[in-house]
Amino acid sequence: MLDDELEAFVRDGKAKRIGFETSYRLGYQRAGAVRVVVARATYKTTAEDGSSMRLTVPRPRELLRRCLLAPSLLAHFVFAKYAMGLPLFRLESWLGKDGISLDRGSTSRWAEDCGATLGAIVGAMAKDAMSAFCLSTDATGVAIQPAPRDDKARQPCKKGHFFVVLADRGHIFFEYQPEHTRAAVCPMFLGYSGFIQADAHAIYDTLFRGDAVASGADPPVEVACWAHCRRHFWEAATAKYPLGREAMLRIRAIFERDALVAELPADKRQLLRQQTVAPVVDDFLTWVRETFSRVRGERGLVASAFGYAVRQETALRQFLGDGRLVMTNNASERALRPIATGRKAWLFCGSDDHAAAAANLFSLIASCKLHGLDAETYLRDV
Repeated sequence: MLDDELEAFVRDGKAKRIGFETSYRLGYQRAGAVRVVVARATYKTTAEDGSSMRLTVPRPRELLRRCLLAPSLLAHFVFAKYAMGLPLFRLESWLGKDGISLDRGSTSRWAEDCGATLGAIVGAMAKDAMSAFCLSTDATGVAIQPAPRDDKARQPCKKGHFFVVLADRGHIFFEYQPEHTRAAVCPMFLGYSGFIQADAHAIYDTLFRGDAVASGADPPVEVACWAHCRRHFWEAATAKYPLGREAMLRIRAIFERDALVAELPADKRQLLRQQTVAPVVDDFLTWVRETFSRVRGERGLVASAFGYAVRQETALRQFLGDGRLVMTNNASERALRPIATGRKAWLFCGSDDHAAAAANLFSLIASCKLHGLDAETYLRDV
């Protein structure tokens, strides 16, 4: 509404409009599914005997046969579930508002078939990752729906595991394993002899003994995670143990010194680590050994924290010998976050095969994020 003076000028013809003063706000326009028309040309041919025949151009090649969803909507479904953590029933409700009815069985089958087919790309990623100088790995559990029994009795979900492997700055790929055992990790790292950064779980010991490399080849080198080491002392510190608080202060000094050289090239970082970080690490580990000799016979958080550091001493020092190595395995734990948050919504995987297909989709989405690509656009194009 114009003010009184300007309104009077406009009414009397004394004001002339010369333009607009424009401002902007962010609005929302509801999007929805669109119908994609596939038009195939048809031809009528006439033979010499006068008979006619009707011919139709073959259908375009498709990733999934007899799938109602076009590639764009299929990619949206996959991205929404495996990147945003939305369960399929919510996606079905979203399409239901537009009058589109999809059943859970079809959408689950499409997701599984899509992940299984795109596993060829993930397999190539895993093969290329074997040339990386360091592989970082971690795992998290997932519930798997059991196969139905003949008597249709109810039964609990079993537990499987998603392993994540980061290959330098090139790849992030996931692999599903039904068990969290030594037998599960050996095929994943078969033939690899570089650095492996992981937590101190016993299942990885078989790798560092050389069980996954050819006879005569060097086994992988274990690189420990200082964040895991600090976590044990943090638990002791929160329980108000003085030794836990002192250890936290000493470890903080190590992180602070390493942060000063974090942005340097690898060769310069290694040199300065030897000059500035290594003395602090030596002092800390010497103090840990001396203190552990006093608390070794005790039980509790303090003895557990010092015992972890003593057993992992060699692996904790590895980052000092190569400037490309980092102090923590936090990147692997961050990569597992979409699974940890998403399973609160979709709860479980329908089978071992479905979990393996889901691992392939998690791999592609995580690698797109690593390289700054729009994952939904990538999946649509593939």
